[in-house]
Amino acid sequence: MSPLVDWENKMQSRKPEQITKKKLKLLLLQPPIEDFYDTDIRLQPIGLCYLKGTLAKYLPQIKVIIKDYHQGHGRRTIAIPKELKYLQDYYGFANSSPFSSFYHYYHFGASFEKIISEVLAEKPDIVGISSLFSPYYREVLKIATLLKEQSNIPILLGGSHVSALPEQMLQDPSVDFVIRAEGERPLVCFLEQWLGEKDFSLVPNLGYKEEGKMVFNEIENNFSLDEIPHPDLSDLEQERYQFENRPLTFVITSRSCPHRCTFCSVHMTFGKKYRRRSPQCVVAEIQKRYEEGYRVFDFEDDNLTLYVEEMKDLCHELMAAFPQKDVQFVAMNGISYLSLDKELLQLMHQTGFTHLNLALVSSDKTVRETTKRPHTIEKYLEVVEEAHRLNFKIVSYQILGLPNESLASMIQTLIFGAGLPILLGASMFYLTPNSPIAHNMNFPPPTEEDIFKSRLTSMAIETEDFKREDIYTLFLTTRIINFLKGLSLPKNNVTLEETLALAKNTSDYRQKIGVDLLEKLFQEKKLYAHSKQGYHELTRFRSELFFRVWEEMPRIATQEGKTIENTFSLCPISKIS
Repeated sequence: MSPLVDWENKMQSRKPEQITKKKLKLLLLQPPIEDFYDTDIRLQPIGLCYLKGTLAKYLPQIKVIIKDYHQGHGRRTIAIPKELKYLQDYYGFANSSPFSSFYHYYHFGASFEKIISEVLAEKPDIVGISSLFSPYYREVLKIATLLKEQSNIPILLGGSHVSALPEQMLQDPSVDFVIRAEGERPLVCFLEQWLGEKDFSLVPNLGYKEEGKMVFNEIENNFSLDEIPHPDLSDLEQERYQFENRPLTFVITSRSCPHRCTFCSVHMTFGKKYRRRSPQCVVAEIQKRYEEGYRVFDFEDDNLTLYVEEMKDLCHELMAAFPQKDVQFVAMNGISYLSLDKELLQLMHQTGFTHLNLALVSSDKTVRETTKRPHTIEKYLEVVEEAHRLNFKIVSYQILGLPNESLASMIQTLIFGAGLPILLGASMFYLTPNSPIAHNMNFPPPTEEDIFKSRLTSMAIETEDFKREDIYTLFLTTRIINFLKGLSLPKNNVTLEETLALAKNTSDYRQKIGVDLLEKLFQEKKLYAHSKQGYHELTRFRSELFFRVWEEMPRIATQEGKTIENTFSLCPISKIS
C-alpha cells in the first residue's frame, strides 16, 4: 500500500474523538496585480476554493475564509515602474481607435491599505497568499511585508510562481512557508502538524525555515482527482464573475498535460502525469453550481479534449443533465485542435459550447517541431472548417516573438490566419521562469528584473532576427486585420476599397475612426493613435514591416466567412471616399 493511500485511509477512518478540537482560522487571499491590462473574466480564484473545499472534508474544525482582492475592486492609474519606462515610447497615448494597444499602468484590485486593514480585522491564525503569475510576485511580497510590519501572522505562499521559484519567495523575511506543486494534500498535512506536533518535515511539498536555513521537503502525489471535494465558492460574490452578463464559474476536468511545449510551465505545478476526473464527477459539480445560480461554465483545463471518447461521454452527460439548454460552455484557456474531430465538435456545439479558442502558435512546421507541438496544419484546417460551419466563434492564437522563430515565420503565420474565418489572437512572448525553453536555449538564470518583466506587455525578448518594434508592429497589424474581419459585408467577395467605403458609411463612431486611420496609414505610411485631442503618430510602428505583410497577404476572411480581396495597391486611395 502506498504512503498516500495509507494516509487517506487513516484520515477517513478517524473517529470524531480522534479529531483535534483545536480551532484555527485560515485566511486565503488572491492579491491584486499591477500591469497595463487585465483579463477580468478569467480571475476566479478556483485554486483557493479547492483548498477550502478540501479542508472542509479533512479538517472541518478549521474556519477558512477566501478574500478575492483582485476581481471586483476596480482599478486605478499608477506610475509606470522604472523597469518598464522604455514602454512609454510604445504605449504613449490614449487611443480610442480599434487598433489600440495599451496606455495607462494600473493597479487592478483593492488597495494594499484596504487589504491589510481587512486581514487584520479578521484576526486569522494563518494567512495564505496565492502567487500564480511570476511578474506579479512583488504584489504578493508587499502584502506579506505589510502584514509582518503590523503583526506576527504566519505567512504561507502557494501557486505556480512558487512552484517555479520557491527559493526566491521563501527567502523573503516576511514569508514563513511555501507549498510547491498541487496544494490540497500538503495543506491538510501542514495544518495537521500546525494543530499537533509541528513536525513540518512530515509535510509533502512544504518549504520552511529551520535555524535560518531554507528546507524543502520532497514533492509527493496529491489526492486522486475524483477524491478532491468540489471547490467551495461560498465566499465569492457571483456578480463579480460574469460572461456576457451571466454568472460564470470555472470548471476543471483534468490536471497537467501530456504535451511538452517548451514555452509552457504547467508541469512545474501539476507534474508530468496527465490526470482526468470522471465525467460523472464533473457533471455533479456543474449541477451543484447551476443550483447556486451559475449559468456559464468555463473549462480551464490545460488539455480539455485529450481523451476524445471521455470528452464525448462528458458532452452526452451534460446534454442529459441540462435538456433545457439554458447553460453556456466555453474553454477560454484554449483547446488543442490535435484531439478534435467532426463528431466531437458537433457534440460540443449541441452541448452548448459557443466559443473555440485554438492554440496555433505558428503555421511554420519547423517552429512547431522546435517547440515540441505535435500538431499539423492539415488537422488545424479541418477543425477550423468544421467549427466555422457550426457557427463557433473562433479565436486562433499565435505567439509573436518566440526566441527561436524568425520574423518571416511570424509573418507567414499572420497571413495564414488572415485568410481563415477566425479572429487572430496575438500573444506577445514572455519567458516564464524555469520553463523548458529557458533551459533549452540556455537563457541565464533570471534576475528579479527578468522575472518582473516576464509579462506579455513588456516585449522583453529581442533576438538577432527581430526587435521590439517588430513585435509591436505585428501586434498592431493583427488588430488592423481583426478590425476588417469583424466587418459585416453585403456579399461574399469584395475588394478592400469596397470594404472601406462601406465601413465608412456607418453610424458606428469607432468604426469610422478605424477607416480614417487606415486611410492615413495608406496615404502617409504612418499609423496614428486617436484621442479627444486629435491624432498622435505611433513612432515605434514600423510602416515598412506593415506594408511587407500587406503586400504578401492576398485576402482577408471575415468571421462570417466572406472574403476581402487585397487589391488595394491596384486602386488609388481617392476611390474610397
